[in-house]
Amino acid sequence: MSQSLSRALKLLVELGRQPCSLDDAARVLDVHKTTALRLLRTLEEERFVHRDPSFRYHLGSQFFALATTALDQRQVRGAAGRHLTALSAATGQTVHLAGYEDGHVIYWDKRDSAHTVRMYSRIGLPASPHTAAVAKVLLAGLDEPERRRVVEGITFTRHTPRTLTGPAELLAELRTVAEQGYAVDHGEHEAFMNCVAAPVRGAGGRVTAAVSISVPDFVLDYDGVLALVPDLLGTARAISIDCGWSAP
Repeated sequence: MSQSLSRALKLLVELGRQPCSLDDAARVLDVHKTTALRLLRTLEEERFVHRDPSFRYHLGSQFFALATTALDQRQVRGAAGRHLTALSAATGQTVHLAGYEDGHVIYWDKRDSAHTVRMYSRIGLPASPHTAAVAKVLLAGLDEPERRRVVEGITFTRHTPRTLTGPAELLAELRTVAEQGYAVDHGEHEAFMNCVAAPVRGAGGRVTAAVSISVPDFVLDYDGVLALVPDLLGTARAISIDCGWSAP
């Protein structure tokens, strides 16, 4: 671990116990005040700490946002299990749960169908950010500036003739996803596979995960997959309620 990172973590732990002054920070880190000030300014710029009018430092809003995200992620994984199993049993199809971690959409859980053709997805691995329905749901749930920043950083690899090929196309689709409350992957990553996904919300109403149903087209055509959306939305709603969300 780098010295600067170690010092920053040590300082955040100390601020979790109590606010501190610059002198306190230098003493805790056993460094000169100029070194402590440089570190505090960096943390302040990134909103991990904030300074009050009496020049004492406290944990900042970014720290609490990360803590809330971590709690939401832990809670949703535990709450979703039985609902994923029930949805897979009711539809007979593959069901996923995915979350957004450090700029990537990661598969958190999966229930396989009984079909001989299995999906490429694996728990713990990333989903394609511009094709996967779960990715569209999670990106649509981001604030507009963050959504645009993430989308503009995507490498738009073309997998099939239906794959979206640029930021403008994806951003337009994400607006549609946010409005209609679910996303689709119509043969965009694998030409024979269609998928629908819906958002799971935490106690504060923020999108914290996405749940999806994936079906090969030789099992069910695209219209048939869209007909599963009500079941999908019901499952996403049930998981959200178990995570503390109050339905409007």
